[in-house]
Amino acid sequence: MWRAIASNAITLLIVTLFLLGGVILFGQSQYRAEGPLEEAICLRVERGSNMSRVSTNLENQGAIRSGTLFRLGAEYSDKSSSLKAGSFLIPAGATMEEITEIVTQGGASTCGTEVVYRVGVTRQSVQVRELDPVTTKFVEVASFNPKEDEVPTSYTEVRSQPDTRYRISVAEGVTSWQVMDALNGIDLLTGAIERPEEGTLAPDSYEVRAGDTRASVIKRMADAQEVLLAAAWEGRSQDVPLQSAQDLLILASIIEKETGVPEERRQVASVFVNRLKRGMRLQTDPTVIYGITKGEGVLGRGLRQSELRRETPWNTYVITGLPPTPIANPGKASLEAAANPDDTNFVFFVADGTGGHAFAETLAEHNRNVAKWRQIEAERANQ
Repeated sequence: MWRAIASNAITLLIVTLFLLGGVILFGQSQYRAEGPLEEAICLRVERGSNMSRVSTNLENQGAIRSGTLFRLGAEYSDKSSSLKAGSFLIPAGATMEEITEIVTQGGASTCGTEVVYRVGVTRQSVQVRELDPVTTKFVEVASFNPKEDEVPTSYTEVRSQPDTRYRISVAEGVTSWQVMDALNGIDLLTGAIERPEEGTLAPDSYEVRAGDTRASVIKRMADAQEVLLAAAWEGRSQDVPLQSAQDLLILASIIEKETGVPEERRQVASVFVNRLKRGMRLQTDPTVIYGITKGEGVLGRGLRQSELRRETPWNTYVITGLPPTPIANPGKASLEAAANPDDTNFVFFVADGTGGHAFAETLAEHNRNVAKWRQIEAERANQ
């Protein structure tokens, strides 16, 4: 009899374990299955909240089917204690596992309000944006020039919110002085900085937090540019007449300032490379302007003939070869263009009236292009 009882008990235990295993497998599959959310939502997690409160909120918003299963999954994956406060974008169809990762991964909030400090070639601006949880796109709330405009109330309000996200967006072609000047005006950051060497900062978008030092932001920019420059130099064409990565950086900065048309960068690069090969002077206006301003702001007017003749270390109408330093901070595309220019015979170019340039192989052809541009200028002046 005892053998029968023991046998039945073992059978019951096996069946129970089997059913329990099935329940666990079913729970895991549901935890990792696509969620019911049809449109993205912005989930706000208050400070001091817990997984129970978050799961109830998610269930009420239709992001998950079972708050209990969500909590168990978070406990099983040892994530419950890692819950972070903030506003988080929950995408359509997100699994419970994905949502758990989103609300426990930390870092800056992924939705809600964003402040973007833009460092442009001609101006600085501060943009306050809010994310539309349906379209998952940011909508501008306010924009102002920190040096000229009154600070809007919306900016003051979002600065006081603990989950506001901050970014510094640096445009291609800005100078290191412009970056330094902009960072010094951002009240979010701390500490003093000196002007970085020209060309050593990578134009890009950098996420920052309140209390970050200006020096740490500069280091991130410099580290990024070092990587980009090394890659461009490593992958350069052997036909490029450059002696060092610094030469490539200088040439890329000139390309950056000469054209705003992405498709033209390699053609512009070919002009300067061809001139270097032939021993011709580069004769590019942006270098003359840098010799006047030293990168400290915008000239704001056309060049005078006397300035084109004035001898400065950067005036490529006077000096032969490359100037001694970059004249701006070039982006990745200009670095790559300098490293691998188009294979052309172009040695001249001039504006064509469309925002781009007309290229030429001979002086006669170039003079005809210049005449066309002068005619366009005259027509515009009479309009």
